[in-house]
Amino acid sequence: MQAFEKHAADSRGNMNEVHPARVLILGLGNVLLQDEGLGVKALNRLVEQYHLPDNVRIMDGGTLGMHLFPYLDGCTHLLILDAVETNSPPGTSARIVGSDLEPALSRKLSMHQAGVPELLAVGRLLGNLPAKVVVCGLQPETVEWGLDLSPTIAGQMDRLVNLTIEELRRWGVQVERISGED
Repeated sequence: MQAFEKHAADSRGNMNEVHPARVLILGLGNVLLQDEGLGVKALNRLVEQYHLPDNVRIMDGGTLGMHLFPYLDGCTHLLILDAVETNSPPGTSARIVGSDLEPALSRKLSMHQAGVPELLAVGRLLGNLPAKVVVCGLQPETVEWGLDLSPTIAGQMDRLVNLTIEELRRWGVQVERISGED
């Protein structure tokens, strides 16, 4: 993974390091289990629709769980896109932060989530947890075998991408819609 660094010239033309948020966006989930793969599919849609600046890295984390730990290095902000069990109607969006992260992520929909709470715990223990960690997701409708999202979740994917953009802007990250509409 490339270092999260950005440089800017001062008034004399000298290069000085600027320290913007160093963001990692992880799309998680198993795309073979319908709505379980919505985090990966939302990440793909985000990349298709928006230009992200150099201080933002994206990664299809799939079902890697704890194997994602090395990618936290150098990150100040971590945004996870995933299917989340909220005991809400299918398609309900969720933004999970702070002390709500662990309980929310402990409600596992599939095996990949077995590693996400542990990933965050190890990061915290070793002092390598980003200062900001947010999960944006949707309550899935089905996690049965299949490559397509359920109609309910497919209809909410733009909402999840919009939540992602809102979070990035909240962190001071400038994003532009590829079509030039934003």
